[in-house]
Order: sequence, then C-alpha cells, then structure tokens
Amino acid sequence: MSDKRLLSHSELLELKRWNTPTIYNGWEQITRRDAGHECFNLEEVRDFMPQMGPMVGYAVTLVVEPGNPVHKRDGARLWSEYRRYIGGIPGPKIVVVQDLDKPAVFGSFWGEVASNTHKALGCVGTITDGAIRDLDEMTNAGLKALARRLCVGHAYSVPVRWGLEVEVFGLKVRPGDLIHADKHGFLAIPEEDQPRLLEAARFMDSNECQTVIAAARSSAGKPTDQILAELDEAAARFSKATREKFH
Repeated sequence: MSDKRLLSHSELLELKRWNTPTIYNGWEQITRRDAGHECFNLEEVRDFMPQMGPMVGYAVTLVVEPGNPVHKRDGARLWSEYRRYIGGIPGPKIVVVQDLDKPAVFGSFWGEVASNTHKALGCVGTITDGAIRDLDEMTNAGLKALARRLCVGHAYSVPVRWGLEVEVFGLKVRPGDLIHADKHGFLAIPEEDQPRLLEAARFMDSNECQTVIAAARSSAGKPTDQILAELDEAAARFSKATREKFH
C-alpha cells in the first residue's frame, strides 16, 4: 500500500464540504480514466448515517467471511495483527471490507466494539458489501458506514486478509485510494488524480453557479422564449469555461 498522503488535512476538510456528486464533477475533468465506468460503485449501496454528511479518507482494505467458522480458530492472533496493520497507517482512514459470504449474510464484522476500536486507530468510516449492526452505537462512536444491509449477529467475524485489492459493489479498491462517500455512493480516486481534485471540484461548482444554475434560478416572470435563450447562452458559457480550464 502507498503511504503517500498527497492532500493536506485542510484540503481533505474542504473536500468534505461538498457531496460526492460534486467531487465527481471535478474528478471527471482531470482523470484519464473512463469517468462513465470506472472509480465509482456500480451496485447499490446504502448510507446508514446520512446525517453525518460525506466522509473522506484513504482506503485500508479487509476481507472477511463471517459464515466460515474455521477463521475463528485463530481469531485472537488475526485480530492482533490486523489492529497493528490499521494502527500503522496514517489517517484519516476508511475501511473497505469485502464480505466473501455475499450474497448471503451470516453476520457483521461491524458493531459497537469494532467501531470504537477503529475510531481509536484513526478510522472515520467503513464501506462494506456485507452488513453492519449496532447502528445507534456505531453512530455514537462517530464511525460512518455505507453497507448492503443491517443484521443481528456477528457469526464468526474475524479479519481474514488485509492490505490487498478488494472488490465491493462492483468496484475494485486498492489500499491508498482516496475515498469520498455519502448517501449517493462513493468514489475511489487513484493516486494520479488526487493532487488536482480539490481545484477541479471548486472550479466546476463555481462554474455551475455562475452559469447554468444562475440562468435557471432567475427565470421567474420571463417568457418561455427568453428563458430558453438564456439557458442556451448559459450552457455555452459553462462549456466554454470548462474547456478553457481543462483543455
């Protein structure tokens, strides 16, 4: 995993002020990836703490298999080694968890104890294609969760493998990817796109406000022909500004 932190704490805080679609709008202008198919979840994911707003952090990765009792035999050692892995990486961190039981759900890796433990080790949230439980207690701990569903028990939940590429909700996530997530879904931003991300998001948000949104919001009382003409003109200014900024 890359330990590079290409953005400062203040830049991450500023990214957190926007929703994930706004970050996408900036990212698509600077990336060489296919912005129509890559770097975002392809399957539905649910934000169980939308009131906490977006979360931003660097991916640490984990594989679990709560339905397999074999893993429990060496649980104490696995937990100890995994905690040291988490604690040895600079934050803020988002734990991206692939559940090998999918599509079944036997138990949750996450609950009151795990959320408080991870929060103490510098994690701000999780994205898991399995389940979570203790929803109120996780919220109280301040660990935001995007997941597939809720469940009752933990079954045989222990860390199985970590620090490797995982696949959740149709997206492959690598350790060190910058994650931006909220109730809309999540982006996993590769290293090469991170340095210009904040600048691009700022520009695209301002560009919209100064052109197409302003034209639409100032339409009251105007005849339809005038509204349409002003919307066309605003769209042209929006596109021109975007082309000039990002070539």
